[in-house]
This record gives sequence, structure tokens and C-alpha cells, in this order.
Amino acid sequence: MANRQITVERFSVTSSRTFGEVTTAFDAALGHPDMTGFRENVTDAKSYTELETVVRGAVGSSGLMEFIRLDLGDVLRKELGAKAPQSLRYLVGNPLIMKRMVERVPDAGSYAPVTILIDERPDGVHLSYDRMESFLAPYGDPEAQNVARDLDAKIEALLTAAAC
Repeated sequence: MANRQITVERFSVTSSRTFGEVTTAFDAALGHPDMTGFRENVTDAKSYTELETVVRGAVGSSGLMEFIRLDLGDVLRKELGAKAPQSLRYLVGNPLIMKRMVERVPDAGSYAPVTILIDERPDGVHLSYDRMESFLAPYGDPEAQNVARDLDAKIEALLTAAAC
């Protein structure tokens, strides 16, 4: 059994916009493919070039797509009712970016797609993300870290734009 210590760096931005305004802006930049059809198209792709075409057709203007959305606020509302804060956890990513990291650092597959949390708090709507570069730093692969750094920049730009 091997253990590895990983220190995670969290990026967070707080918005004065409403939860609905933030999530609408965020959603608009993501691709929202039918996941059953997407998986079938990925499986049916006969080459990497065909896979690239499938993925490019699935991502949004941010170069990312939504894999799943979990409504954490729905669970909170079961006890707290309408006064419960809204909270959504998104799993987003791009399989082509994931591939570039996983081929260098297989454990990167544990972190991709990435999690983004958008939630209401007393001081505003928070958009939070754990930086991929921090997850991959302990593995010491400069190429994988460069890919992770680019992914972090893409996600941070997306979150910042949705917050403004």
C-alpha cells in the first residue's frame, strides 16, 4: 500500500449576482450533450480524429462540457424548506484534456472531470474549484502540470466571467 500526500489549492470567487444569474451564465458557456448519445459516439469513434470531432461537438464556448449536475440544495431543502441556500455541484471537463494528463500521470483520472461548486452564502454566491495543478504537483511531471495549469486557467476564467 502506498500513500501520497496531496495539498489542494482552492480557487474561489464570490459574486453579488443572484444564484440564477450566476448559474445561467455558467451553464451558457458549457456544452450539455445528451450523455447517452455522447458515450455511444465516443465508443463508436474509430480513430482519435473521430473522437476529437465528437468531443468538439459536445463542448461549449469554454471548451468544457457538463457531465453531471448534483443539486445539493435540494437535499438541504428537505429539512430547511425554501430558506435553504441553493447549492449545485457540477462535474465538468473535456475528455481530450483529460487524456493529455492521464497519459502522463494515470492518477489524474481520479480528478477528471473536475468538480465545481456554486453555492449561496450570506456574503454572496460562491464559485469554487480545486486546482488540477495542485492535484498533479506531487507527481512531478512537468508536461502534465502544464496541461493542468491550462485547464485551471480555462476554468478560472469561466468562473470569473459567470461571477461578473
